[in-house]
Amino acid sequence: MVSVLEREVFSEAEAARLLRVAQSTLHYWLEGGERRGRSYKPVLRTEARGARSVTWAEFVEAGLLREYRRTHRVPMVELRAFIDLLRERFGVPYPLADRRPYVAGRKLVLEAQTAARLDPDYCLVAVVGDQLLLTPPSAAFVERVTWDGDVAAGWRPDPNPQSPVRILPDVRFGRPSIKGISTEAIWEQDEVGLDVEEIAEIYQLDVPDVRWALAYENSQRAA
Repeated sequence: MVSVLEREVFSEAEAARLLRVAQSTLHYWLEGGERRGRSYKPVLRTEARGARSVTWAEFVEAGLLREYRRTHRVPMVELRAFIDLLRERFGVPYPLADRRPYVAGRKLVLEAQTAARLDPDYCLVAVVGDQLLLTPPSAAFVERVTWDGDVAAGWRPDPNPQSPVRILPDVRFGRPSIKGISTEAIWEQDEVGLDVEEIAEIYQLDVPDVRWALAYENSQRAA
């Protein structure tokens, strides 16, 4: 049986839209490619597989790279070596979609960062005083993930930490939803002229839920 992390959930185009990254960037993370006459292996896959589909684990891990992509270019060679070391040391194929590196395994992460000579701008953890703390991008990523034990089971696509919108691989085929109701379906009801109270009654939601769904969908369309 295919685990939830290995399940193909999105097309590459849909994953890029939900993550708000350029599809070409996401494709490069997944498949690698050639730049300035040099060939680079993928960051998120052990090898390129020539697929335009994205697994749940790949989507979640791309969410972390997105946090760094906001202000930096991702260094392919260093990140690839770092993720390979995390795979080896934690014994999991998708270390960035596993909770342990961010919580109980920060010392191993620090060692892997050092061994991979990862640029400080891309480190997951930092030494502050006598403590190992998550860096702002990795902390922001962890806060957006819903964890089921050590496995990433959901992701908050809205940057607002108060938002109840979630992407869940087993709900609505991975479409953003609130309490199992697609945010797009809620937005469509608003488009035909229903007010928020009527929409809330139709879907048995609270009015604030409807407002959150509309705010998320409108922000997606304005991006």
